[in-house]
Amino acid sequence: MKNLYPEIENILPSIEKPVRYINSEWNTKRKPVQPDDIVFALAYPDVYEIGMSNLALCILYEILNEQDGVIAERVFSPWVDMEERMREEDIPLFTLESYSPVNECDIFGFTLQCEMTYTNILNMLDLAKIPLLAKDRRDDNPLIIGGGPCVFNPEPLAPFFDLFALGDGENLIQEVADEFKKLKKKGAKKREILKSLAKIQGIYVPSLYKIDHYPSGIIKTINRISNEVPKTVKKRLIGDLDMAKFPVYPIVPFARVIHDRCSLEIMRGCTRGCRFCQAGMIYRPARERSINKLKNLSQNILKNTGYEEISLVSLSSSDYSEIETLVSDLINRYGGDGVAVSLPSLRMDAFSINLAEQIQRVRRTGLTFAPEAGTQRLRDVINKNLTEEDILSTAKLAFQNGWRRLKFYFMVGLPTETREDLQGIVELVNKVVSLGLDIIPPKERCRLKINISIASFVPKAHTPFQWVEQNTLNQLLKKQAFLKKHLRGRHISLSWHEAKLSIIEGVVARGDRRLAGVIKKAWELGCKFDAWREHFDFSKWEKALKEEGLSIDFYTYRERSLDENLPWEHISVGVTKAYFQSEYEKALRQERTDDCRFSSCNKCGVCEVADACPPPRLPTSIMPLGIGGQVVGLMADS
Repeated sequence: MKNLYPEIENILPSIEKPVRYINSEWNTKRKPVQPDDIVFALAYPDVYEIGMSNLALCILYEILNEQDGVIAERVFSPWVDMEERMREEDIPLFTLESYSPVNECDIFGFTLQCEMTYTNILNMLDLAKIPLLAKDRRDDNPLIIGGGPCVFNPEPLAPFFDLFALGDGENLIQEVADEFKKLKKKGAKKREILKSLAKIQGIYVPSLYKIDHYPSGIIKTINRISNEVPKTVKKRLIGDLDMAKFPVYPIVPFARVIHDRCSLEIMRGCTRGCRFCQAGMIYRPARERSINKLKNLSQNILKNTGYEEISLVSLSSSDYSEIETLVSDLINRYGGDGVAVSLPSLRMDAFSINLAEQIQRVRRTGLTFAPEAGTQRLRDVINKNLTEEDILSTAKLAFQNGWRRLKFYFMVGLPTETREDLQGIVELVNKVVSLGLDIIPPKERCRLKINISIASFVPKAHTPFQWVEQNTLNQLLKKQAFLKKHLRGRHISLSWHEAKLSIIEGVVARGDRRLAGVIKKAWELGCKFDAWREHFDFSKWEKALKEEGLSIDFYTYRERSLDENLPWEHISVGVTKAYFQSEYEKALRQERTDDCRFSSCNKCGVCEVADACPPPRLPTSIMPLGIGGQVVGLMADS
């Protein structure tokens, strides 16, 4: 494989942050390529600082490089200045470890976390001099594979990808590597390789499925082309997280990245059942790593990295059954050395505040609350099982225990939302401010700050709200304007997500295979880094849709019928469509559903298809509180 470093080195002095494009960070794996080796280019379709914070990429990197005959190297999207110089000098996209051209690798794998990175994927393929469409690629081109949460509706990207990996990737990626290596040695052609890989559970090969549409655009049928592949592709699931490989030699970046800390996944999956939350559905069932395993992992990772913070990662960290013991042990063991512990997700209750108090012993942290909605009625609709009393009592405890800055997350555009629900956000925030002013001593009141972040609701596949219409752009803008007008004051700071960006995210998130033409056209019009507000251009996406004969209205502003064939109908996350429908109907009746880890089974279907689904571990220290939802985040102020 060619080493492009001499050419790259010449342009680094002329670009911003050249550290993004150099290697040899601590714990980097550099393996010489042997004739029969297979080489993975593991890509994150955004800049280095974001991609290096992705835990999935870190896990796959270490797993693959531990295998004999397998090499994994990293690839990130070059920033606009670097891309410009690369195109000027005709330098193709390269891997970091060996500066090899990506088009000389065997497999080019993308981690897909956000729909708004899709144009970056096409840009990276083009920079790598790889044909964008799978049908146009030769046998000697790399296989293009995608994984991550976005692949549970893979259809908008289907024409660009050879295959998708669904679900837990630790074992799945090893099986793909083993099978590919065997087929490569035989000299198998691409078509044979894809048919063979499609037989592995969790692998979806879109070219082996045919989609037909009615004249209206609604999907008529989804049929497999070969009987050798499954009608429904089921995700892969690891039942025992202690058996799943977790990296103990994570790469330590030269530059500051988004999450510059030791990330320790304590739990996977969530059963709280928030109806808007795709992650809470696609990662079911909830599974924990044992406390002994976590202690051993933390010891090794800290020794191998020198990090000064451990982040306990999960969708709802306080649901971990031994969270208090784990936090106490980590602080007692490492706190004296200045190592802090952070929890990105806790519930809004007294237990969470007590847990936060333990963490304060090492480093001051902030608190983030996520009530999502301003009224009890709407929280019941979305199954956010907490009351206003819960919210205010937790805020009271926070103020009493020394916190002066709190952050709240809300959404606008939720199903059935009314003006009263928006007014409820205003009233709830004002109550929190008043509470803080009553509790905080007069000389400290100037420090009181309530930061409010407003996101626009985007319906996602494989959720109870997958059928609902999304708010129009005008509706979202009016709701944002209402909150901007009424959430004011010296103690309130308001921020919001770009409404136009949420509309395009909504188009892509529930898009079908025809939308690939729109993504390609948007990229040709200059769209890239769409997740970055300063680079997002709504007008170009509008033009791309129009030129492809499609509309925003069809993908976002219409309610789907419950019997409509959805683009992801042939993709299974384990949770049944009947369960999603039942939850949707309960939402319309404003009925809540209990968490099955604390009550009886809700019959969502996932445990029936799981190969190894462990019995739920009840968090005895928090179970009696009976307060639901991923509500509080606790992170170091850095």
